[in-house]
Formats: sequence, structure tokens, C-alpha cells
Amino acid sequence: MTQPVLAIAHRGGNSLSELRAATQLPADVIECDVHHYRGRLEVRHLKTAGPLPFLWDRWEVRSASAPRLGLAELLLADEHGSRFMLDLKTRHPRTAVAVAQLLHDLGLHREVLVCGRYWPSVVGAAALPYVQPVLSARTNRELAKLRSRLHSPPPGAPATYGVSVHRTLLDATVVAWLHRHVEVVMTWPVNDTTTLDAMLAAGVTGIISDEQSVLADLLDRRGR
Repeated sequence: MTQPVLAIAHRGGNSLSELRAATQLPADVIECDVHHYRGRLEVRHLKTAGPLPFLWDRWEVRSASAPRLGLAELLLADEHGSRFMLDLKTRHPRTAVAVAQLLHDLGLHREVLVCGRYWPSVVGAAALPYVQPVLSARTNRELAKLRSRLHSPPPGAPATYGVSVHRTLLDATVVAWLHRHVEVVMTWPVNDTTTLDAMLAAGVTGIISDEQSVLADLLDRRGR
């Protein structure tokens, strides 16, 4: 039986309001950005600015004193048994340990995807049997390293469940090769119908989108 293409809400867990919207679709997977800051796991896309009192991204600045959503708070607020994908936004190995410990302490022993461009952190979190590792690649260099790793996995490394590769790096040939090594090939950002059509034609099995309309279109094509 053909595997249905996953509808993945990009940053759908970065706030409680976004979580509600993603569960109402309903998205198959809710992605959120996880930062480890001063001993606490926070869910946000905005980055800290060192000693400066604000959080920032290219198009947004916010006071660092504004309330921040904790990962534990997000997971406990979910009332639908949602499938989360935690995008680890740090290179520190302690983040993987903290994520694994939190999942264990909360007793939420359902499947969780953990992804990131710094693969040691992803693999570290996958020490738990219900954590599925997803390795991300944003550049051609990262994709080349990803293909090398999938072809010759490091000894003792857990099996890679899926990959998340930027859409500009994918075509049908690359996707077919990736599918020979992993269960799910995801791509981002897919924020319009033209891109959705192109990525589905290439054979991806996970669509990561910021746009609810695109995810709703995908779900409708699947017959929900």
C-alpha cells in the first residue's frame, strides 16, 4: 500500500495558538523549533542576541523579557495525541540529553520525530526507542554529506527514519535515491500550489509548509 504523504505544519508548535490551528486541520506532524537556553528547553523560532535584551530573526524583533513557551508546556497542552517533530536549533550535545530526559520524565512515550542540521544532537535524542531521527540538509554540501552518511552509516548509529531536505536540492532522481535508504523524505518550504505539485511529482513523502491552505490542499487530495 502506498504511504500517504505527510502534511507537516512548519512551526506549528511554536505557540499554543499555532498548535490549536495545526490540530484543527489536522496536520499529521506538528513541527516546532527547540532551543536550550539557560537550562530550559524553549520553543521559538527567534534567536537570542547574546547580552542584548531582545530576540530576533530577519523580519522580527521581540523583547527578551517577553514570555517564552517551554517545550514541556507545549507537550502538556496538546490534547490530541499529536505527532511532534522537534527541530533542534543548537549544536550543544546537552540539548539532546535534555530533550530525551524531558520526554522520559513527562511519560509521553508516543513516537516523536527529532530533526536538525547538526546530526549528533539528533542521534543523541534518538537514544529513546520512541524517538525517530530525521537528518536535515539545507545546502548542496550538507546534501552530499547526507548521502554519504546514508550510504555508509557510522557503526552503532540508530537507523535513520527520515530526511528533511530543502526543496531547491531535490528532483525525482535525488528523491528516489533517498527513498532507498529512509522511510520518509520531507521537504520545505512548500508554501504554494505550484511548489506542492512539483514536490509531489518528485516523489517526496512529507510536505513541510507554513501555509494552512497548502496543507489543507494536500489533505484534500489524500481524501483526509
